[in-house]
Amino acid sequence: MSNGSGQSKQSKGAAIGAAVAGTVFEYYDFAVYGFLAIYIAKVFFPTGDALTSLLLTVATFGVGFFMRPVGAIVLGGYADRAGRKAGLTLTISLMALGTGIIALAPSYETIGVAAPLLIVVGRLLQGFSGGGELGSATAFLLEHAGESQRGRIGSLQQVSQAGSLLLGSLVSAAFAAMLTQEQMIAWGWRIPFLIGLLIVPIGLYLRANVKEGETFAKRENPSQQPIRDVVSLHGGKIAAGFGVTIAWTVCTYCLLIYMPTFSMRELGLLPAQSLLANALGLVAVCVFAYLSGTLSDKVGRRPPMILAAAAIAASAYFAFAYLTAAPSLERLILVQLVMGALVGIYTGPAPSLMGEMFPVEVRSSGFSIAYNFAVTIFGGFAPFISTWLIASTGSKLAPAIYVMIATVISIAALTLLRTTPATADAAPARA
Repeated sequence: MSNGSGQSKQSKGAAIGAAVAGTVFEYYDFAVYGFLAIYIAKVFFPTGDALTSLLLTVATFGVGFFMRPVGAIVLGGYADRAGRKAGLTLTISLMALGTGIIALAPSYETIGVAAPLLIVVGRLLQGFSGGGELGSATAFLLEHAGESQRGRIGSLQQVSQAGSLLLGSLVSAAFAAMLTQEQMIAWGWRIPFLIGLLIVPIGLYLRANVKEGETFAKRENPSQQPIRDVVSLHGGKIAAGFGVTIAWTVCTYCLLIYMPTFSMRELGLLPAQSLLANALGLVAVCVFAYLSGTLSDKVGRRPPMILAAAAIAASAYFAFAYLTAAPSLERLILVQLVMGALVGIYTGPAPSLMGEMFPVEVRSSGFSIAYNFAVTIFGGFAPFISTWLIASTGSKLAPAIYVMIATVISIAALTLLRTTPATADAAPARA
């Protein structure tokens, strides 16, 4: 293996595997909770009212996001000080612990109020871990990629994110199709969570056997207090990244993760049908995210993102109206494919754009803070907000308004944003 400027394909492949493994694990576990919310509600939040149970379940889904900013500060800063490998190994270990607690928690009937409290604890651990995952993993990826390939390589973060949602959707759909509703409520919902634990040894092995990126290893001005430095010196970039992330997170959670629950509860479709359509939409995300990320190496990060956000803003209301006018599997598949493609185009260049905004010394901290504060405020409670909006307004089209507002905000942030990717790694931590 050469130690020169050209990195071997083997070491680059290992680095990509290390970054992708944690992202897959994080979003798989978040995905299956959302996909199986209708079953978890009956096991841990039996209120006697179906709507109240579902609201409590999706609220618990959002509770984990309260810890994401904390994780972003603690784990993002740790990855800038101790190294990407150390940070990523810690995040995957914490995620495994949270997932295990959820998978093995006794039901409300067995231990009473302690049962939903265990679910909350598991979600808090997952949220804390997730707060440090994407920023550190993206920094790790970009620091192993050539400057001319950052868009393509960075898009693998979004591909793995959507791929993990796809995996969660397929696993959930498979068990929903194979088991009766009674079996799913009794024990079937736990199996997808247990399957998620299988990736832990893979992720830990990869992360123990790859090297730090050359850019990070040779940084000239290591920051001992990266959180202080990034906030005081790059506050404007954090604000811009926050704005860019709003559409990223709202579209992901409203148009992808929440859609199976919406199509089952509001459209009356079967669980297997809802999850199948969702899986096809996620395939579209994976394909178009990679294509968009690759294209961004030639045309820049912002053009495809602005175009996609504008298209989502213009079509979201009509998509929901089309679905609710005559609910069917065919219509749901069409909407999921179109929206999945647009979400992919927007999110494909996003990891690279966010990573390039910050110098290497504070990259993990800056990315993590900007991304996770936006996810916490706008994304984590998107399923809850969507469910509440429908109940409050009586309109099944209400979630589209939330999506439209989010995309308009992100378009404004992208329009105002100024980045200099070519000098991102050369920029000093203090400016």
